[in-house]
Amino acid sequence: MAMTDPLGDMLTRIRNGQRAKMDSVLSPASKLRASVLEVLQREGYIRGYSEDETGKHKALRIELKYFEGEPAIKHVSRVSKPGRRVYSGSQGLPTVRNGLGITIVSTPKGVLSDAEARTENVGGEVLAEVF
Repeated sequence: MAMTDPLGDMLTRIRNGQRAKMDSVLSPASKLRASVLEVLQREGYIRGYSEDETGKHKALRIELKYFEGEPAIKHVSRVSKPGRRVYSGSQGLPTVRNGLGITIVSTPKGVLSDAEARTENVGGEVLAEVF
């Protein structure tokens, strides 16, 4: 059966892995997922990620991050979904928890955090929010 929301699936795997106190989780590989993980790593929400080719298909091994036993990611949710796409201009990008969290945005210049998109003065599809 085809997956309708691959990015939402990856975010759910991260959420479930952190609730289960796992060191790492696996998610099927794609360029969009790798770009989102790059933003999460730059912003300090995950330790890192790498390609894992032990199975039949390529996968991404996501190294989860904890601080004093608590997950680094308190909340992660998908904003733009397959049934309802959400777009925003550079000045209208939503802030999460008064700037304590990030919004991940797919722009013409690549997948960026909301702060990076504002400095680049580009808008795009609001993919997810993390804090």
